[in-house]
Amino acid sequence: MTDPQSDVEPSDAADFDALEQPLESDQDLTVSDGGDAGLDLRVEAALMVCDRPQSTAKLAGLLGTDQVQAVRGAVDRLNEVYAETSRSFRIEKLAGGWQIVTLPGFADTLAQVLRSNSQARLSPAAMETLAIIAYKQPILRADIEAIRGVASGEVIRGLMERRLVKIVGRAEILGRPMLYGTTRTFLESFGLATIKQLPKPDELTPEMA
Repeated sequence: MTDPQSDVEPSDAADFDALEQPLESDQDLTVSDGGDAGLDLRVEAALMVCDRPQSTAKLAGLLGTDQVQAVRGAVDRLNEVYAETSRSFRIEKLAGGWQIVTLPGFADTLAQVLRSNSQARLSPAAMETLAIIAYKQPILRADIEAIRGVASGEVIRGLMERRLVKIVGRAEILGRPMLYGTTRTFLESFGLATIKQLPKPDELTPEMA
């Protein structure tokens, strides 16, 4: 019995093999209808390795494209996929840029993981000082110490080393002492888009206050 492919010319054989391969559907080529799977996955990969939020324009530049709106669309499509597949994370806008963050519902899980890393935790004194700066900024060191009732220079220096606090200016008074405020890293660390998202004092529970 003859081989049905024995009379096929080499060039035709290649075409025959191609016909045997399953055709890719439109769904295979896109993360979501109307999307560009290649761009979507590149945006996702870039955000996975960026340790700081990236603006839409900066993200487009990193990916070598000037299609800012296409990048914004990729973020929306990725979030749709994450929601549809019940992922534990989303792409959120923080400190003026996009970053992959874990959903609030997994806060307890993350707290357990992070609790084991004592170096990543701030001391009560540091948290107290940081809260004062966050709510009162721009603020003088003297005013911080007046509120706390203790010297705070060393604590402030520690917060500056962690890039949570920075010098934002000088007061227009005798000696022009330095004024302190929070940084972009502070916003990123606490999951805030702007400082206005800090809880109002009357919204704080005894545990948070």
